[in-house]
Amino acid sequence: MCVAYNQIPRRGAVITDRLRFNTRIRAREVRLIDEEGNQVGIVAIREALQRAEDQGLDLVEVAPNAVPPVCRIMDYGKFRYEQSKKEREARKHQKQVELKEVRLKPKTDSHDIDVKVKQARKFLQAGDKVKFTLRFRGREIFHPDIGLSMLDRMADDLRDIAVVEQKPMMEGRVLSLLLAPSTKTRQQGSKAAQTAPKAVAATPAASSEETSAEQPTEEE
Repeated sequence: MCVAYNQIPRRGAVITDRLRFNTRIRAREVRLIDEEGNQVGIVAIREALQRAEDQGLDLVEVAPNAVPPVCRIMDYGKFRYEQSKKEREARKHQKQVELKEVRLKPKTDSHDIDVKVKQARKFLQAGDKVKFTLRFRGREIFHPDIGLSMLDRMADDLRDIAVVEQKPMMEGRVLSLLLAPSTKTRQQGSKAAQTAPKAVAATPAASSEETSAEQPTEEE
């Protein structure tokens, strides 16, 4: 026996889905929309099913909470395919948020702190969260105020693009602070990600001389 898995069963179909369709619709009468999108009006469920079957299409309950529920005649298989395609496209544009760690020491000097801030800023602007960890060694554990002051400075220097998701917290000998991109930063990052391919396409290709001239700089 040959079973065609790519076909959508018509009347009497049983497929787990958010929408009821065909004989799964329980209402006695429905407000019907035909395959062209025209309002037919309120009709008995038997008539609606017959109209769909005559067209070789499905009857789908698109607004189950309406009184009576709204049903539309459509190609259910095509509808599900288009919905899946839209969902895949939406997931494609979603950035997976990563947790980046920036390590510090109580003796980290001011210059190195500035470097760490710049590093964290890049992570946050890319849409990632940043966890600052500061480990105390030996007798340094008796001066947690040094670490707290350092983390407070980090949060203050990055407050224009980040929010504190977790305040400084001590775990053993490690003091940590968690920052997340602000809503504005995330929105700007999403716009930049969407326009990046266009910008790359619009940029003319560099000549071989320009490429060779830039290579030593990258190696340095």
